[in-house]
Amino acid sequence: MSLALRSKQLVSGGLLAITLTCAGMANADPVTDLKTWLNETRTLKADFNQTSTGGAAFGGKSQGVMAIARPGKFRWSISKPYTQLMVGDGARIWLYDPELKQVIVRKSEKALGGSPAALLAGDNDVDQRFSLKADGEHGGAQWVIAEPRQDDTGFVRIRIGLAGSELKGMILEDSFGQTTTLVFSHVIRNGDVSAGLFRFAPPAGADVLKQ
Repeated sequence: MSLALRSKQLVSGGLLAITLTCAGMANADPVTDLKTWLNETRTLKADFNQTSTGGAAFGGKSQGVMAIARPGKFRWSISKPYTQLMVGDGARIWLYDPELKQVIVRKSEKALGGSPAALLAGDNDVDQRFSLKADGEHGGAQWVIAEPRQDDTGFVRIRIGLAGSELKGMILEDSFGQTTTLVFSHVIRNGDVSAGLFRFAPPAGADVLKQ
């Protein structure tokens, strides 16, 4: 699988979609609860399991660990079934595939757009990037739909489910017909996160492609 295809899977899951555990949220309005969580979140760390279905090029399961430091910094590291790393340092996004020995680097603002990473690790101007609306109760959780206001983000909608004080999960639908479901565990919110997690230097011998 090429780095471009793998990076598309990483971004759709990506990154950086990331699931949250939300402490002390009210139950009355899931949209308000989500905004409150975003405003009050400084850092987040978690393990993740990701399942993708549909589409022509992608599918299957992957797992790894992630971290964010708002605003704008995140790390999404896949460990199985292959190794791949995405790092956002606030100015650039680095996509590294050790097997292919290739790095893709992009400007953050251009790459994030209305992506899950922009929603969860971006600034607090969520209403400028997304249209938010409640999506009712399903599977014991109250769900929120976030639809990108830009047409070229690659995503149709992002669903986020809140169960009491916990964000139950995320379902990402992209414009290629792929649906990605994210389940997170061992979530630590507003804990200590090393700044080094959000720095990246291309390894010696790796091809660096700028986009």
